[in-house]
Amino acid sequence: MRKLLASLALLLPFVCEPTFVPSRPVAPPGTLGELIVLTRNASTTRYVDQEGRYSGVENDLIQMFARELGLRVRYLDRQPLYQILPALQRQQAHFAAAGLAITSDRLDRFQFSPSYQMVQAVLAYNSDKRAPRGPKDLVGKRIEVVKGAAEIEDLRLLRARFPKIRWHEVPENDSEGLLIRLSQGEIDYVVTEAHVLDIARKFYPNVVRAFPLGDPKPLAWVFPRDADPKLVDQAEEFFLRLIYDGTMRQLLERYYGHGERLNQLDVAHFLRQREKLLPTYAPMFKEAQELTGIDWRLLAALGFQESHWNPLATSPTGVRGLMMLTVDTVDRMGVTDRLDARENIIAGAKYLVELKETLPLRIREPDRTWLALAAYNIGYGHLEDGRVLTQRRKLDPDLWSDVKSILPLLSQYEFYSTVKFGFCRGGEAVVLTENVRAYHDILLRLEAPHTPGFELFADSPPNARVSQ
Repeated sequence: MRKLLASLALLLPFVCEPTFVPSRPVAPPGTLGELIVLTRNASTTRYVDQEGRYSGVENDLIQMFARELGLRVRYLDRQPLYQILPALQRQQAHFAAAGLAITSDRLDRFQFSPSYQMVQAVLAYNSDKRAPRGPKDLVGKRIEVVKGAAEIEDLRLLRARFPKIRWHEVPENDSEGLLIRLSQGEIDYVVTEAHVLDIARKFYPNVVRAFPLGDPKPLAWVFPRDADPKLVDQAEEFFLRLIYDGTMRQLLERYYGHGERLNQLDVAHFLRQREKLLPTYAPMFKEAQELTGIDWRLLAALGFQESHWNPLATSPTGVRGLMMLTVDTVDRMGVTDRLDARENIIAGAKYLVELKETLPLRIREPDRTWLALAAYNIGYGHLEDGRVLTQRRKLDPDLWSDVKSILPLLSQYEFYSTVKFGFCRGGEAVVLTENVRAYHDILLRLEAPHTPGFELFADSPPNARVSQ
């Protein structure tokens, strides 16, 4: 493990030393040649992704800011959450970037950058039990919230109206552990942020939202009261520019744009089918990865969205097989039997590669993959029509976040009559792409990556052709 972490440090553009603790208030970044940043390991802040790289909204923002200033980054990963702001008050870091909301209490003690995201505190409950209808139903119940979280301020305001409401502040890093206990029926309710719940419910489908608590709050970076004025000004300029040029919107779309796509039944069904069917087809998806370079879990997510991993699936328009391929596509990919699961999966993977390679070279990942998924559904021509309309609206045709807002217009005469390929149900392409993204997220967490070069089919079932 230590060797792995050392290798990751060499790959990262900046130094990461989570155990570093200054013995005195930190000197200005320019003097040190580095930024010292308090953060936390969480799905909404900074974490190691499936490729072994650090990811997350806060991580990406910190890296962009440091590059702009020409500085390295030294991270202080503080756990649990409630330790972060006291460490900042002791000036152990230049600022905290940890998904922290601006509250009235914090305004008295700290400075803040411009807000980059609005969040809403919500009450989560277990859908196996009766849903609470309002705050009165919380009286006498076991309610948990992360110690140090901004949602505690909302609970205090609620208690002013309902004095008998009580809650337990749990010293954890984020609310996922609380939501797991909620899913298992160990507690009654959890107070968390809506975007955190949206991520968790993809893995715990019986954890759902009851109602919001309090007003939405802005997230921001937090600085000590006597922070270096130059650094605070630089952060303000940085955030205002990212908001103005659309970079912030793109970043939030990347991490949260598909968070609410799947409902409780969708997630529960997917998790059941993952256990029941995926072991049969996983070796085929992995072989397709070896042939195309596309992560097998993305291909599996696409296959589930298309057919629920049913090799006999047939649509009213005649597309067939596990990856739902048209006659033209299977002919071009050299498929002899559309109902042969292995052939169908490999052909679908090759078709997705073809679509990705057809897109203009300037389009970067992950937008390139998301646009290709949309084209997989409606065809490349209709996708290009959507990109044309996107450009006419003065939006960026190379960004999925912009294109997906325009594609549904292709079903309206006033728009499709002005483009080359005419009518299509562009909204269906948006649904497919966003669902695939959501299923892919689940598989990234639950299924291991595939490393080509190992024996693929030593323990795999035979070719999964299903006869009618």
